[in-house]
Amino acid sequence: MAFLESNCIRTALTPSVLNRCNTFSCGNEDLDSFFSRDAVKYSQQLMGKTYVFVDSSTLKDVVCAFTVSNASIFTNYLPNARKKQIGKNLPWEKRDLIYPAVLIGRLGVGVPFKKQHVGSELLDYIKQWFVDPDNKTGCRYLVVDAYNQPVPLSFYEANGFRYMFSSEEQECRYRNIESSAALHTRMMYFDLMLLSN
Repeated sequence: MAFLESNCIRTALTPSVLNRCNTFSCGNEDLDSFFSRDAVKYSQQLMGKTYVFVDSSTLKDVVCAFTVSNASIFTNYLPNARKKQIGKNLPWEKRDLIYPAVLIGRLGVGVPFKKQHVGSELLDYIKQWFVDPDNKTGCRYLVVDAYNQPVPLSFYEANGFRYMFSSEEQECRYRNIESSAALHTRMMYFDLMLLSN
């Protein structure tokens, strides 16, 4: 985490941070709109909490932003093969139908900081944050709804995330989406126990 750790300060995204900082853009209109207009309201409604890494030399440039919230993986809705895959490393007596998770609901890296591995550093930070002994909640998995586009999907794959469903057809059935409709996001997960072994 060399760049973020050495050059940035992590803080919650609040109205005062929004007012102090330059406009954040990660190059995706949906994400830009969320971080600038909706993230604070989302937090006030206790739906998720948004954090930003701000350049420590200026305290004005947002390097990256992410939103996290509590989630679960309900394995009783998954195909048998995936259900076994997700639960295979759990002690038998702990296997259940519901596993605690944290949803990375939004994640963006500022345009000036792209192609510098900041996104991967950010994911490493989030992973470590939730396996830290001082973490306030237990969670076994990180989950994302990644945009169903080559760049975001390969980004999450390269960072150890796996698809919740082996095919888009399975995921469409799970989400009750007609198979002819476009699947805009793919559900992916990361097992945090991989960091504890």
